[in-house]
Order: sequence, then structure tokens, then C-alpha cells
Amino acid sequence: MNILGDEGATKLAGVLPECSTLALLNLNNNQIGAEGAGKLAGVLGKCNKLARLDLSKNRIDDEGAEKLAGAMAKCTALTLLNLNSNEIGAEGAGRLAGVLVECRTLARLDLSKNKIGDEGAGRLAGVLGGCKALAHLNLSDNGIGDEGAGQVAGVLGECKVPDKLVWGSW
Repeated sequence: MNILGDEGATKLAGVLPECSTLALLNLNNNQIGAEGAGKLAGVLGKCNKLARLDLSKNRIDDEGAEKLAGAMAKCTALTLLNLNSNEIGAEGAGRLAGVLVECRTLARLDLSKNKIGDEGAGRLAGVLGGCKALAHLNLSDNGIGDEGAGQVAGVLGECKVPDKLVWGSW
């Protein structure tokens, strides 16, 4: 674990626009919260080669997920987004769902070990049919019950045939 935190994420956000060829940004397990996620979100769209973004095991929560959602549509090369273990709830999942169809290259989305629940799963299900590139979706350990699972299962036929759909532990 590192302790980059919001302050370090803010400093990093100051130089990211100069990294025009950056393809992978791995900031997992750095204690980044909503504030730091917001600062990063403000510049991610300028990293036009960014294909893989790993912000897992931080403290991003619903507020940070909303800020990231605002930047995702600008990340036109993004193929992998890992937000596992970030305390994201139904509200944050809903904000992310609102932009997923605009992320035409996103093939892997990991939202495991959050607090999405049935409501968040339902919000995601509402857009999954439009996510044509999505081949790997991890929603494990989110408190999703029969209702949320049923909503997601109901739209899988509209999606690209996923090579991996994770509900439980690996």
C-alpha cells in the first residue's frame, strides 16, 4: 500500500496532461478519496492514449465515482476500468451507468467489492445492452440479490457475449 492520498493525486493531476502517450495508469491502494478522484477526472480526458485505469482499493465513494463518470466519455481509448473496493454505492453506480454507453472501447469493468446492491445493479442493467465492447464485468461482493441479478441477467442477451461475468468470488 502507498499513501498518495488526495494531495498526491492532485499533484499527479497537474502533470498528467504532459503525458500524452500514457497508456496505463495504476493508482491502486493509494488512499485516494473523492477529492483526488475529482482532480484526476479533470485531466484524464487529456490523456488520449489512456487504455487502462486502475483506481482499485481506494476511498473514491459515490461522490468520486460521479466525478470520474464526467471524465469517462472523454477517455476514448479506455479499455479497462478497475474501481473495485472503493465504497461505491447505488448512486455512484448510477452515475457511472449514465456514461457507459459513451465508452465505446470499454471491454473490462471491475466494480467488485463495493456497495452497489440491487438498486445499483438495476441502474447498470439499464445501459448494459448499449455497451457493445464490454466483455468482462465483475460485480462480485456487492450485496446484489435476486432482484438485481435478475435485472442484469435480463439484458445479457443484448450485450456482446461476455467472456467473463463474475458474481461471486474468483
